[in-house]
Amino acid sequence: MVDVTEPAGAQAPPRRRPEDRRRLPAVLLPSIAFFMVTLDSLVVVTALPALRRDLGGDPASLQWIVNAYSLTFAAGIVTGAALGDRYGRRRVFLAGLVAFTLASAACALAPTLELLIAARAVQGLGAAVLAPVGLTLVTTAIPPQRRGLAIGLWGGISGLGVAAGPLVGGAVTQGLDWQWVFWVNVPIGVLAVVGCARVLVESHGPRRPLDVPGMLLAAVALCTLVAGLVAGPTDGWRAPATVVPLAGAVLALAAFVVREARAAAPMIPPGLFRSRVFSAAVAANLLCAAAIFSAAFVTSAYFQVGRGYSPLATGLRFLPWTMAPLVVAPLAGALVDRIGWRWVAVPGLLLQGAGFAWIVLLARSDADWVAFVVPFVVAGVGVSLALPSLPAAALRATPAASLGAAAGVVNTSQRVGSVVGVALITAVFDAHGSLASAVGAASGFRAALAVSAGLSVLGGLVALVGGGTRRQHDLQRDLRRGRR
Repeated sequence: MVDVTEPAGAQAPPRRRPEDRRRLPAVLLPSIAFFMVTLDSLVVVTALPALRRDLGGDPASLQWIVNAYSLTFAAGIVTGAALGDRYGRRRVFLAGLVAFTLASAACALAPTLELLIAARAVQGLGAAVLAPVGLTLVTTAIPPQRRGLAIGLWGGISGLGVAAGPLVGGAVTQGLDWQWVFWVNVPIGVLAVVGCARVLVESHGPRRPLDVPGMLLAAVALCTLVAGLVAGPTDGWRAPATVVPLAGAVLALAAFVVREARAAAPMIPPGLFRSRVFSAAVAANLLCAAAIFSAAFVTSAYFQVGRGYSPLATGLRFLPWTMAPLVVAPLAGALVDRIGWRWVAVPGLLLQGAGFAWIVLLARSDADWVAFVVPFVVAGVGVSLALPSLPAAALRATPAASLGAAAGVVNTSQRVGSVVGVALITAVFDAHGSLASAVGAASGFRAALAVSAGLSVLGGLVALVGGGTRRQHDLQRDLRRGRR
């Protein structure tokens, strides 16, 4: 019999724990799921003409194919995060992933515009779970000192969804049928469900009762806010369809703040916002999302109407801007771990603003599209620096027990920012141009993209002046004592 006893003083090589082997898949799988969420935020835009030919409807009804998704997505994020904390993040994430995948199939099979809009609303509910709970799963899977890199991977893969949205929408619309815009989610969703079921480890937030009144007030506030912002550019900012929802949003938000200040177990501990870093990162994140989505929205219109490109050609011309996050964001996340978030986020937001301003100047001339490549790359590198650093800063300033709620706030700021940006940019575009002619499209584009540049620069300034230092244990102490 061979003696395999270790010699005295010898140390066995350290064994890799099971969780070590699961860390990379535990980051990649939620990121892939969020890729579908970001893809579906933009993929439908270039398919709307084909949808109108098959299903009918006027422009006012067609916009609800986009808005139904945005409404339920924005309204459900905070609730989705709370459900993940209470009932298990893995369990709730899988439920959201199944709902999103089934709703995608329902969108592809919808025989009428009304049923398509209803299926898009269900898709939004699934996305409202995937976004905050997925970010929480990514954050908790990685040690705090490496979370910047993990969120960089998450941001890079999700940024690919932004890049692929216009391209996939244009390619599918021209080469296949519009239904394939939704069918593409189904195999990805099925594989993600199988992978997540095998890899993800269950985790919970604090064991506290659900704040049902808070959930309802948050959903009403966000839903009415988005509804009012969506109606403003088309119905007019003084129209009842705009004023009534916005007033309801203000009232519901005020009631939500009062409720959370008095609740024994608030769904969003107000103490989170005592951190200057958390507040600044969330505000800058909102402005960053407003700049990105408004620029994508108005640039798509300019390329197709102002320059006469096809949907596929438009999607291809987005790539120098939108492909950058896939490459740069993971590197930026690692950089956040080394030098701090402000040294990455502020230059990134300013670079994006500079890139947009450069494009505005080029759009005043008949410059060939090749001239736009460098400023698009500048803007792409800029947003790639901001995408991982802002969520990483917010979550690093958050106690472990409140990560789920913080992820919900971060994702809500992105959704509200995207709707605010598109609403603002639409109003500016309509005031300075129109889609009736190439000249009108170019005029509106220049004014609107200048606003997108301003939003990005403003986000950089917020991150610069708001990133004060507050120790995490001070915030944890306040939350334990109930100082909200």
